[in-house]
Amino acid sequence: MTRTHWAAVAAVVLALLFAGAATVASAGDGGDSGPRTPSSDSADAGFARDMSVHHQQAVEMSFIVRDRTEDEDVRRLAYDIANTQANQRGMMLGWLDLWGLPKFDADAEPMAWMAGGGGHAGHAGHPKPSEGELMPGMATQQDLDRLGRLSGKAAEIEFLQLMIVHHNGGVAMAQGCAKLCAVGPEKELAEGMVEAQRSEVELMVDLLKKRGAQVRAQD
Repeated sequence: MTRTHWAAVAAVVLALLFAGAATVASAGDGGDSGPRTPSSDSADAGFARDMSVHHQQAVEMSFIVRDRTEDEDVRRLAYDIANTQANQRGMMLGWLDLWGLPKFDADAEPMAWMAGGGGHAGHAGHPKPSEGELMPGMATQQDLDRLGRLSGKAAEIEFLQLMIVHHNGGVAMAQGCAKLCAVGPEKELAEGMVEAQRSEVELMVDLLKKRGAQVRAQD
């Protein structure tokens, strides 16, 4: 892990954090483009709900590994992920409040918004999960329990493998919002997520290689 590489990631993180307050405020009126208030079954609302859940698990996994290893590189990465994604989650939940929409919709299937606003087909090569399936990249409870039982190098490898899959799933979701969402600030946030999470995936692949491990195969 080079100092330059960490500096690049830190710059992306800081840019997202400083943009937070402005994007929450501007999303309330749709900015310069998009509807003033998205409907509950819109891609904007669906992405905000689903990505908030997706981010919450990333925060949870990051806190777990911080308590299971003393490695400073992994602990620093976990802190960056937890800090950034908790901030972004707050922004998305804030938008739902501003739009007067519920943070949870029991009638909506996860990822239905990827079909183009509540349909049942996939979109742009990213099919939505079948009923009962998890969102892209989500770890199972068994995965989380296993991570919590490990320590040291084993915990680091498990975390990196899980988070790479998690980030790749998040990138697919964010790409969907970048294509389908109508609110300008939300589209910009999604585009930033794609860039930042791809960069973190590169870092995590390097960290795995240094530990003699490989990326876990994805379905």
